[in-house]
Amino acid sequence: MTTTTNGSPAVATADDRAAPDFGFGSKTYRSYVLGSLLIVYIFNFIDRTIINILTEPIKATFQVEDWQMGLLGGPAFAVLYTFLGIPIARVAERAHRVWIIAIAVVLWSLMTALCGFAMSFLVLLLFRIGVSVGEAGCTPPAQSLVADYYRPESRATAVSIYALGVPLGGMFAAVFGGFIAGNLNGPDVAAVLSSWGWMWAVNALDWQSIEGWRVAFVLVGVPGIIVGIIVKLTIKEPPRGYTDPPELQNQPQTSFMDALNVLATKPAFIHVVIGATITAFVGYGMGQFTTSFLIRTHGLDIQSAALLFGILLGLMSSIGVFASGFIADKIAARHPNALTWIPALGMGIAAPLFVTGFLMENLTIALIPLMIASLANSLYLGPMYAVSGGVVDSRMRATSVAVTLFVVNLIGYGLGPLVIGVLSTFLKSMFIAGTGMGLDLDACRDAATLAEDAVVACATADARGLQWSIVIFVSLYAWAAVHFLLAGRTLQRDLVTKRG
Repeated sequence: MTTTTNGSPAVATADDRAAPDFGFGSKTYRSYVLGSLLIVYIFNFIDRTIINILTEPIKATFQVEDWQMGLLGGPAFAVLYTFLGIPIARVAERAHRVWIIAIAVVLWSLMTALCGFAMSFLVLLLFRIGVSVGEAGCTPPAQSLVADYYRPESRATAVSIYALGVPLGGMFAAVFGGFIAGNLNGPDVAAVLSSWGWMWAVNALDWQSIEGWRVAFVLVGVPGIIVGIIVKLTIKEPPRGYTDPPELQNQPQTSFMDALNVLATKPAFIHVVIGATITAFVGYGMGQFTTSFLIRTHGLDIQSAALLFGILLGLMSSIGVFASGFIADKIAARHPNALTWIPALGMGIAAPLFVTGFLMENLTIALIPLMIASLANSLYLGPMYAVSGGVVDSRMRATSVAVTLFVVNLIGYGLGPLVIGVLSTFLKSMFIAGTGMGLDLDACRDAATLAEDAVVACATADARGLQWSIVIFVSLYAWAAVHFLLAGRTLQRDLVTKRG
């Protein structure tokens, strides 16, 4: 391995190439790089989705409605995240990808920690925007690195392992975020710092007024800064295009418009992006409020709801993400279109099972369809990345992934949480009006002035509004299934390198 004078990894050269039939570097080192990128992506989604777990306490602190929490969970993050992804990807086509990832991790982790110090809803929104700026520099260069470390025959499995960061990050956010918010607050942290002798930290803040959700943001944000430093010191930049066919290597760089023109001729890519966008629209919207649903409809506390959502449903999602790419690689020779029909099957299964689970009154029984559906609706992630990276060569790979994420995140992430929040608030107001008690949203917000039956009516309307908004949303998975099926019609023609 080539190193700089200070011993840190340098950009790899052709002399560093080994075993091109398998990918760049040794099997052990490839595994280390993939594992490191997975950890980065896990932190990416911990910091991105912890807002979902903390929705109820944040809502209570700032006295806001579901639509405002949807704004915080969706557009506040998605807009700059989406629009910065493509320019960062264009830089990644030419610049040192490891440096880009390392800087991005440190930036978004710092912004996440600062969310815990927001004294108003507006300031929290601005820090969330800061998180999005950092996270925009993660996936396009990471996917480009994976493609250079792993050949097409094993790439779907590799990108599925990387994509495990989505469910695992959400799971860890739920477990740790729920635990911290439910069990720790400012005085608890101050007591720990005092026992360590860190009186300067104890005296620096008014710990008595710090709530558990603020502590959660700080404790999940700080470790990411360390991860970013480790990434820069230990991951090596591979030769660009290392695993591409010889005729596609050492080609001149392309412009952004050239990349778009190529992608426009790939119907399989277009349908996969549409299917993934619909899936993300539903998934991000549902994910923003699933913990809230468990609290409002089934009466769980925040820690129990977060653990249930994070461990049971998150674990099933993780199995689905890994299985999607692993199975596709294993059966590619016999079923070359597995990258498209596997996610189509998953969406077709997820829609009716989610509807059933969210409408059941018995939570124990409801967990069965919800767990199966969580596995099924995660079967698209590995194939989405594999197709996005497979329809172009190395000169356009980061751009292709960035274009995919641009559409998926702008519509899916940007609008999903907001639309479901608006729908929930609208349905809540309808259910409140239907009580015939002369109540409205403003009256329900001031529960201290209401009679007991009015408080119950407001809480019931709040729960039913969210429940039915989620049911409406998950029905859209069936629409996504159609586009994944349509992608299979031209998949083999559109791929740059054939699989199997």
